[in-house]
Amino acid sequence: MLLKELFVDFPLFSPENIPDVEINNIVIDSRAIKQGDLFVAMQGRDLDGHAYIQKAIDNGAAAIIGDKDLDGLAVPYVKLENTRHALTWLAAAFHGFPARKLTVIGVTGTDGKTTTSNLLYKILVQAGIKAGMISTVNAVIGNEILDTGFHVTTPDAHDVQRYLARMVSSGLTHVVLETTSHGWSQHRVDACEFDIAVVTNITHEHMDEHGGYENYRAAKARLFESLEWTRTKPQGNPRLGVINFDDKKSFEFLDKFIKTNKINYGLGEGSDVRGMNIDYSPSGIKFTAVSRNFRVAVSSNLVGSYNVSNCLAALSAAVHGLGINPQVAAQGLASLEGIPGRMERIDMGQNFTAIVDFAHTPNALKSALEAGRTMTQGRVLCVFGSAGLRDKEKRRMMAETSAELADITVLTAEDPRIESLDGILEEMAAGAISKNGREGETFWRVPDRGEAIKFALRLAKEGDIVLSCGKGHEQSMCFGKTEFLWDDRIAMRAALAEFLGVAGPKMPYLPSQDKPEKEWLKG
Repeated sequence: MLLKELFVDFPLFSPENIPDVEINNIVIDSRAIKQGDLFVAMQGRDLDGHAYIQKAIDNGAAAIIGDKDLDGLAVPYVKLENTRHALTWLAAAFHGFPARKLTVIGVTGTDGKTTTSNLLYKILVQAGIKAGMISTVNAVIGNEILDTGFHVTTPDAHDVQRYLARMVSSGLTHVVLETTSHGWSQHRVDACEFDIAVVTNITHEHMDEHGGYENYRAAKARLFESLEWTRTKPQGNPRLGVINFDDKKSFEFLDKFIKTNKINYGLGEGSDVRGMNIDYSPSGIKFTAVSRNFRVAVSSNLVGSYNVSNCLAALSAAVHGLGINPQVAAQGLASLEGIPGRMERIDMGQNFTAIVDFAHTPNALKSALEAGRTMTQGRVLCVFGSAGLRDKEKRRMMAETSAELADITVLTAEDPRIESLDGILEEMAAGAISKNGREGETFWRVPDRGEAIKFALRLAKEGDIVLSCGKGHEQSMCFGKTEFLWDDRIAMRAALAEFLGVAGPKMPYLPSQDKPEKEWLKG
């Protein structure tokens, strides 16, 4: 494709006299540049892509796009006002605007995005619809499952458009796209032409990144705003917003904010799609979904009241947005066996329950602990940490939540990065103490995560439940500036194997096992 062809339908400010240069691909990492590629230089939190322009040229870049005044380059240079914003539209144009050929269902929220996305995907498949999915865990294109990264939120804009283009070429007609506040604030999904927008909840998360709840909520709300600028598609545009009636802070805002069709779901009286007659058990949930034009029995292998809400969100979008038969939608909900790292049981023959969950926000941890209570008559033991260089306020909040809802709390590492792990644990301990936690009796600090899981297992008694929260499906943990391979599920199996004296995997390595903090803080 010629460089100037990327700007034919460009909605932002477009420069004049774009050179006639042929490009083979769009790349944002200078190390990945191949002969004939277009390098888009962007400014990030830690790095500025403009510093790597010469390296991109040396590697074969045919042209450069940036947002700084530069001259004297050996290849054509196009200056734009905001390359991060522009990237999504440039990538969409390069791939032929694939979202315009798909029905796109966007899912956002603080907690439950991945679960709701998977539930929706299962409903679409059950209905015989050729659907794909892009989530924080993976991208599903037909029979192909692609890993979307270690610590990824919404994939970068050019990756999203590449996935969508592959879906179109594979003959898919629908896609479920999980979106994050970072994805919206960084314009990664602006060109995705959403037809249906779903929110799970908007609670405390990323306050450091967005500067407060209102800004965070506004970033999420861009999904619903995007319904207005989606172009008319041959297959039609439902333009439906699906919002959580029970999440009052977000509901009151979004109910007024949304200018297109909208519907709400919840457990409370007055919701458009309501969950009633709910039965919780250690093996799943059962309830009746009631709306103005249907009543359907729902069963799911997922646990906890929050998953009733996730099921209702998916059901509402499928039935009211896409016209899928409620019975078929219920069958799709029932077909989801589970999601990696979401209340995932690890059973190696122990006489208590061991679970790995992704809960890494105060609300998610609360939901996980409450779900744990429904699964056992014994005690609830919880292992978790709080990330470095991220929202510091939630460290105290999560420790407070666990001190109130768990019987035993073990505070440990979760991506400390270049912050002091001991310092993070001190902040968390203060939160636990503020809710009457007693160190050495109801809560402990065990910096190494593997040792923390082992410690919790040693405290567990028959019938108890041990929850390791915060990492879920993630495949790495950051100490200093290094990502170490880490999977909480492998760690739990390794700890259980040692506890039971049976064969099992080796505990993954973290520097907290054998290095003083001062050594890895610099790494």
